[in-house]
Amino acid sequence: MDQIIFWLVLLIILVVIEIATLGLTTIWFAGGALIAIIAAAFGAPLYLQITLFVAVSAVLLFFTRPLAVRYFNNDRVKTNVESLIGKKAVVEEEIDNLKPSGLVSVNGQEWTARSTRDERVIPKGRVVYICAVSGVKLIVEERKEGD
Repeated sequence: MDQIIFWLVLLIILVVIEIATLGLTTIWFAGGALIAIIAAAFGAPLYLQITLFVAVSAVLLFFTRPLAVRYFNNDRVKTNVESLIGKKAVVEEEIDNLKPSGLVSVNGQEWTARSTRDERVIPKGRVVYICAVSGVKLIVEERKEGD
């Protein structure tokens, strides 16, 4: 009975930590604790309970965590630089990859910029779209109206 209580307390602690952090870290060990509770309820020896706890936790952690992270983080809000991709920017200094020069303004901030095409020079005042970020430079392209 003491072993069941131990595993139950551990399970509750792990679930509370997971609820508080939402980091998908302790929930896998909570699954292992649940299996250990079931094993203890059926009278399994302590070494088997511990072995089941470790084995089930490891299996859940290594095989299901990558899938869960992919699906649970699917709708996360992009932050900082990631949020710039797809936005419009105004060319503040001619963009010429061969010189190299170029400066754009987006959301009131100035960024060094390069064109997606080396042969294309984009003059000052044009509106461009941010395609990617490379280090501290925005990679932009000029599109025709309707694109």
